[in-house]
Amino acid sequence: MFTRISIPTPFQIGAVNAYIAGRTVVDPGPDSEEAWSRLLEALEARGLAPGDIEQVLVTHPHPDHFGLAKRFRTAGANVLASVDAEPIMAEFAARLEYEQSYFVDFFERCGTSRETAETVTQLPEAFLAYAQSVEADRTLAAGDTVTVDDEPLTVDTVAGHSVGEILFSYDTDGRREALVGDNVLADITPNPFLQPPTEPGESRPRVLPAFNDSLHWLREQGHDRFLTGHREPVDAPRERIDEILDAHEQRTDEVAAIVDEGVTTPVEVMTALFGDLPATEYFSGMSEAVGHLDVLEARDRVEKRENGGVFVYERRD
Repeated sequence: MFTRISIPTPFQIGAVNAYIAGRTVVDPGPDSEEAWSRLLEALEARGLAPGDIEQVLVTHPHPDHFGLAKRFRTAGANVLASVDAEPIMAEFAARLEYEQSYFVDFFERCGTSRETAETVTQLPEAFLAYAQSVEADRTLAAGDTVTVDDEPLTVDTVAGHSVGEILFSYDTDGRREALVGDNVLADITPNPFLQPPTEPGESRPRVLPAFNDSLHWLREQGHDRFLTGHREPVDAPRERIDEILDAHEQRTDEVAAIVDEGVTTPVEVMTALFGDLPATEYFSGMSEAVGHLDVLEARDRVEKRENGGVFVYERRD
């Protein structure tokens, strides 16, 4: 049903997959001239121009996925995204500023120096050039239906990689397929990126525990194939989800062993896992360290407390 188009990005992950079916584009890619040119080529090969596109579906509000949506909306297309993704896409610069403010303080409380925390949180400012803010014409929730090329797609919400992730499921040629964004990838374990509270003063989302729960749910939905946000499709969804969950469990056990050696901070866990990371990889490294500590805390295997304003974890006996 969908044709995959590899769209170049300036990001470490490499190319992103856009999908075209009829007059619908899914995850058009980052807002760059190189990406736009590649997408125009794909449209022209189908006898289409940007003004012929009726709707753009967004799986999650990361710049490499939604950045070009504004150009299509300007040309007349409707943009569809989840209820939680829409405010991020509509005011992306403001969202980034909020995340920077939150994570400077949070990383310092995880044991990072203020200077390092500020350096790490300033890096994503480069993303702004590839993410034109765009309003959604329709917001989507679990159970909603979207029509693409006269076929119904069912919307479901998932968790783990981004705020406001959704997937689109449909039947084609006797198979159940889904567009899953970056929630499940064929040869990469998706990053369970840390997220700030939905509103200032609220609790921080426990992303990795939610990701594990979401994967267990998705495993049982009977899909035969996943169309992914990067690289190749997943032709054995249950098996791939099992691999990801197994990888999560192995890493959780590694973190538990680190904590078993004595009271430790999230930064010390990250360093024990990955060594000295460059600033460009610090956020993903911290996301993984904190994520697995969150899993252990949820399972009552560790206890979290503060010591001098810094979070420390120790084994719960």
